[in-house]
Amino acid sequence: MSTAARIDRPEFASLTPGVSEALLALGKAINESGLPKDLLELIKLRASQINACAFCLQFHLNMARGLAMPAAKLDLLAAWREAPVYSPRERIALAWTEALCKPADGVGDALYAEALAEFGPAQLGYLTAAVANINAWNRIAVALRFTPPLPRPAA
Repeated sequence: MSTAARIDRPEFASLTPGVSEALLALGKAINESGLPKDLLELIKLRASQINACAFCLQFHLNMARGLAMPAAKLDLLAAWREAPVYSPRERIALAWTEALCKPADGVGDALYAEALAEFGPAQLGYLTAAVANINAWNRIAVALRFTPPLPRPAA
């Protein structure tokens, strides 16, 4: 299978007026929700790992490094359940992310109750929207093979 880009991100934006803007506007609303930026980057990275999106993985690694996130959290993310570097709140957000990225497995009542207790209804709504938004970007970027941005050196 080729890894050559089919359409790059700027071309996609120009070919689909309003689509990129709508996804970016959703992202802006999520960023203004009060959810910590590092938590949002973790869930975007985990979703992008699950969805095998090279563009979004590199993009959000760059963002996470810009936030000076600990390298261990980035390095161990694929095995977060076994890694002691994640807080209970991060673990719930990552479990929620995985459940929403794998809809065939469903979102269990116990996970929902745990996530609701940790985040509350509004923040859980924003967290859910954040996972939905990165899933949309992942599907677009994978289908069109957006070229990943250059890596940003670790802080």
